Amino acid sequence: MSHHRYASSQALLHRARVLLVEASTSTTPEDRFLAAHLGALRTAAAILAAEPGPSPRRPSSAWMLLAKAQPEFADHADAFDAGARVRAAIEAGVAGAVTAERADDEMRRAIAFLADAQLHLGYVPVLLAG
Repeated sequence: MSHHRYASSQALLHRARVLLVEASTSTTPEDRFLAAHLGALRTAAAILAAEPGPSPRRPSSAWMLLAKAQPEFADHADAFDAGARVRAAIEAGVAGAVTAERADDEMRRAIAFLADAQLHLGYVPVLLAG
């Protein structure tokens, strides 16, 4: 991995960790879900930043790109792709768009995804204090 790609992946993983800590301290399901989902997006971006070759020319969902580039992350990609609709509903102000249980599930999955991504990229996983 080139130095630039390494630095970019490192920065994205750091931002993902910050967002997941934010999710763990959020007091509403909406805030918890949004921070967890955005953390997962940063994690996906870190994996994609480490991929060799040029970035895709056409805009596409990060989750579709991730599943295509790294099939071992397809389950995570599918789950977070479904979460994108919930995120859009929350951002649109839809009342009751997410339950506390769904927000907690998103946060747990985002934390597991971050740990998997760190291992995949050759980093020692940084555990989040809960």
